[in-house]
Amino acid sequence: MSTLLIDLLREELPAAVLGSHATAGDATVLVPRDRLLEVMRMMRDDPRCQMEVLADVTAVDYLEYDPAMRAVVSPVDAGQANGMTSAILPRYEVVYHLLSMTLRHRLRVKVPVDADDLWVPTMYSLWQAANWGEREVWDMLGVDFHGHPDLRRVLNYEEFVGHPLRKDYPVRGYQPRLPMPELVHYGDNETYR
Repeated sequence: MSTLLIDLLREELPAAVLGSHATAGDATVLVPRDRLLEVMRMMRDDPRCQMEVLADVTAVDYLEYDPAMRAVVSPVDAGQANGMTSAILPRYEVVYHLLSMTLRHRLRVKVPVDADDLWVPTMYSLWQAANWGEREVWDMLGVDFHGHPDLRRVLNYEEFVGHPLRKDYPVRGYQPRLPMPELVHYGDNETYR
């Protein structure tokens, strides 16, 4: 079933598929950022796909990753019009995991993104479940989700500097000091301010 989704995308939106693989029933498709919304809308709305659930949004930093290994996890079809090959894929990939509860299939959608232009459109308008996942990816890796209604830190505090899941984030990074919250007594209740 997983290869049927890949075949369907290749048939309906051939220019939107950079590459794909299906290993052990796990279908993955690479799409360019400029075709992402079109692909995701089709996955959600087409009766042959019915991806009702955006199960996860994440990203991967492939800094210093062996190009041969990258070609295995993110294969690019030969002869891409834009000259893209597995050997020259950008440093980052934003990754979406889609699930159809109705048709009982799933698909991983990967979007290669340059470090100098690190953004993708938000999926919030298609799946509201994208809200927190996109915020986490922004917080930890610095990927901007254009059009997100509330893109702010969700795991780190607002004054945190940098994005700690980037491979070049300093192992012994130091952050700005913040005053400790003050414990205030209000009768039997204790609160922080």
